Amino acid sequence: MGVNYINYNEAVISDYDAVVVGSGFAGSVVAREYAERLGARVLMIEKRAHIAGNAYDEYDEAGILVHRYGPHIFHTNSQRVFRYLRKYTGWIAYQHHVLADWYGTYMPVPFNKNSMEIAFGEEKAAHLIEKLIETFGDERKVTINELRAQDDEELSEIADFVYKNVFLYYTQKQWGQTPEEVDPSVTARVPVFISRDDRYFQDEYQGMPVYGYTKLFEEMLDYEGIDVALNTDATSVFDLEFEDDSEDAKLSAIKLHGQAFEGPIIYTGPLDELFLSRFGRLPYRSLNFVYETYDEQYKLPCGTVNYTVTEDYTRVTEFKHLTCQKSDKTTIMKEYSCSYDDPIEQIPYYAIINDENNAHYERYLKLTESLDNFHPLGRLAEYRYYNMDVIVGLALDLADKLIKQAGEAK
Repeated sequence: MGVNYINYNEAVISDYDAVVVGSGFAGSVVAREYAERLGARVLMIEKRAHIAGNAYDEYDEAGILVHRYGPHIFHTNSQRVFRYLRKYTGWIAYQHHVLADWYGTYMPVPFNKNSMEIAFGEEKAAHLIEKLIETFGDERKVTINELRAQDDEELSEIADFVYKNVFLYYTQKQWGQTPEEVDPSVTARVPVFISRDDRYFQDEYQGMPVYGYTKLFEEMLDYEGIDVALNTDATSVFDLEFEDDSEDAKLSAIKLHGQAFEGPIIYTGPLDELFLSRFGRLPYRSLNFVYETYDEQYKLPCGTVNYTVTEDYTRVTEFKHLTCQKSDKTTIMKEYSCSYDDPIEQIPYYAIINDENNAHYERYLKLTESLDNFHPLGRLAEYRYYNMDVIVGLALDLADKLIKQAGEAK
């Protein structure tokens, strides 16, 4: 059948049992579960001209399958999440590897035994590795703070090297901060692996969708109870009603086409933008991507190279490593972090989480607390960072809750 795309202006709101804003993992999982398990009708509203959210991928002019909003590598320890997504896609058994470009020398990230030999030379590294194993045990993950807490100059030397050569400049570029502004609590968690396992993730289930993420979403949303309205911004079609005229008045209803919608509304967009940023915009970091195509098999030795001590960009991704695609051409993507200043032209990627910003978000969240059928879900709606698998798990949990409530209401 395929995804059923409709024009929002032609939607008859009374025909729907639920409304979902956003077609990424959060929205799509809830939409499919609610429609299929209840035999319900779901209207999905998507701001962009395509489904799949930031996981969207497509073939470029060279015929290379590229991720348009940054690399997405699936990994999880949740059997439930893995089995759920397996209903909609097969998997390529891909294990992600990341190298840091250390002044032209490639070094595995996260920092491990192999990295140590590159950084310190084999003889000194052997001594340091032996000391690490004696202190913490083998096949362990330790943090910079744990190394420094030993009051040992050599262990501190490892911590200092990782901080300066793997973490500091990369973090400055990523978050637009000076060294003094870098959160010490984040620095403290930077890991060193006492291992030769060079994989970036150690999760039980890892892989890439055989035909790409967009195809996965097409399969998930290919259901007769789901209608998808693209190019539809919730802020332009939601008519918000409030309890009174005060600035902090809570929502009393959300109208679509002039009528209050009483079924579940799952909202996965930026919560501040839904309220037209009445308290000011929530701070995010955004990204710019530059694509380059070459007439050669591969440009990089692995899927991602982080530039931790040089270059203005943070990392470069070569998609053929991820997708195992065969071609005599290759496309790489350079990733530049930047401030989020223009919600029309830019995309909010990473919430800048601190106490002040959390309080700012909570003020927006309180506007929704009196509306029992409104459910914020996902990175933007919850102002948090989530991996893909966590989002899928949370969406399944919310779907279970909503389906149970619908059953109790009958």
